[in-house]
Amino acid sequence: MATKPGILTDWPWKPLGSFKYVILAPWAVHSTYSFMVKGESERDPLYFLILPFLLVRMLHNQIWISLSRYRTAKGNNRIVDKGIEFEQVDRERGWDDQILFNGVLFYVGYMINLPGTHNLPFWRSDGVVMATLLHAGPVEFLYYWLHRALHHHFLYSRYHSHHHSSIVTEPITSVIHPFAEHIAYFMLFAIPLLTTSFTGTASIASYLCYITYIDFMNNLGHCNVELIPKWLFTVFPPLKYFMYTPSFHSLHHTQFRTNYSLFMPIYDYIYGTMDKSSDALYEAALKRREESPDVVHLTHLTTPESIYHLRLGFASLASRPHTSKWYLWSMWPVTLLWSLILTWNYGQTFVLESITFQKLKLQSWMIPRYNIHYMLQWRRKSLNNLIEEAILDAEVRGVKVLSLGLLNQGEKLNKNGELYIQKYPQLKIKLVDGSSLIVAVVLNSIPKGTTQVFLRGKLTKVAYGIANALCEMGIQVALPYTDEYERLQLRLTTKSKNNLILSTSYANQKTWLVGERWNEGEQLKASKGTLFIPFSQFPPKKMRKDCLFYSTPAMITPTSFINMHSCENWLPRKVMSAWRVAGILHALEGWNVNECGNTLLNIEDVWRASLRHGFRSFTVPI
Repeated sequence: MATKPGILTDWPWKPLGSFKYVILAPWAVHSTYSFMVKGESERDPLYFLILPFLLVRMLHNQIWISLSRYRTAKGNNRIVDKGIEFEQVDRERGWDDQILFNGVLFYVGYMINLPGTHNLPFWRSDGVVMATLLHAGPVEFLYYWLHRALHHHFLYSRYHSHHHSSIVTEPITSVIHPFAEHIAYFMLFAIPLLTTSFTGTASIASYLCYITYIDFMNNLGHCNVELIPKWLFTVFPPLKYFMYTPSFHSLHHTQFRTNYSLFMPIYDYIYGTMDKSSDALYEAALKRREESPDVVHLTHLTTPESIYHLRLGFASLASRPHTSKWYLWSMWPVTLLWSLILTWNYGQTFVLESITFQKLKLQSWMIPRYNIHYMLQWRRKSLNNLIEEAILDAEVRGVKVLSLGLLNQGEKLNKNGELYIQKYPQLKIKLVDGSSLIVAVVLNSIPKGTTQVFLRGKLTKVAYGIANALCEMGIQVALPYTDEYERLQLRLTTKSKNNLILSTSYANQKTWLVGERWNEGEQLKASKGTLFIPFSQFPPKKMRKDCLFYSTPAMITPTSFINMHSCENWLPRKVMSAWRVAGILHALEGWNVNECGNTLLNIEDVWRASLRHGFRSFTVPI
């Protein structure tokens, strides 16, 4: 929002929220119906193509969003180093309003029978040339002066400051303006469209290509990655006056009073508003190489629809905890196609996001595999190969610590990461499964005054660590089955084994610690108000509304985290899984030891280290 919002700031359909697209429904239905029932000689392709073209524009923008986020995470050719926060993501989530607005105007223009809007030919060369010249002349010239006017304090405080709230730009930042500004911009961009219409030189191609050109250049200028090769200007030097670069427009967002031009810098050269550092920034961005992180968190996809919740997916979904959305079900054919491409044709990890904390560069790397792949025994070898390749790649890059997230640290898969240490004992990189911090988080999530807990789920390394620590603290650990009780007795190292007890009285247990492969049907046996504390990688299924459920082990991050603007799976904003935090702590403390296999670090030391660096336990019922 602008600092002093003026009239026509909000979009007219803002009260409709997610249902705003219903305003296009009558035209969309009518155009489709007309195309299907009318004879070939009566059909008007332009009327029918408006809706598909709007959808293609949305896809075009989404491709730019994903590309920009991927390239900025890797770091090569990045222009501005500052991070993006959740506030910017929220402000820019309405980027589709501009496309919706254009769609309404296109349909209205067609319905009122503007000259040159019906039964257009697919191509007319004279119309394409005319649209090109009109854009290079009147449109670019008028935009330059309109833009300078918008930077006058009166208009800037009421309108244009909303756009400049984003100093670090993303492709969709290009269309984040108040409604009144979009009206002015459309009037400018309509000059070539209306002129060719009234002169009878318009064509379907000239309309679609011109609008696509505007979208392409807008996204290019705001992507925060330099993509224009230097040889292009070497081969044709005058091009620098007729085509801007991402670094050129980036300076406008950091300096504010320079580089006002739309897509053609020539007017900044003419009127002396060209930023003197434009060429230097362009050269520096081109020379910038991919960054080498200090800490890598290796994770993987969970469900097929989780691709939309990634930072590289839909920005608005990525900025919120992963929950199923009804409209994603309608995209299952596309989701299935993406799944096949990612899991069958893409055989290596990729950079998901990059965050800075203190002096550490933190990255998350994604293995393009789903939960189901980890459940299949015949896929274990290929999964281990992917994890191994990621570890070796991190070793070459000089990464200090790699934490194994989600199912990448399975006991049956790789013995909690020990498999790689045994195979490559000379590795300098430290592998962390995070078990010690998980135990610490769970212990500190148990309400004070608790004298007994009920342990359920698979007896993993974490389960043994929790049980051992609780028994030492004098808290009884109850299990309902004899075989589990006996196995746990054998693994306990504490002298307080008498605190491990057998109990089949489910209803009397008020605090349950639940892990992997827990029989979730046992929830029905719990009494009202029971607290369920997971120590598993994935949250248990909630079958009771009268009980409390904590999140999977996680911690609230310090405010000094930079560029954190997406949520980790089902966790809320600014909350990070304890497995991921464990790797960061390992690097911050400089612990020169692998936390794999059966190795557990000192629980108290790990917990104190997390608090010392600003992390806080996340124990809010979900």
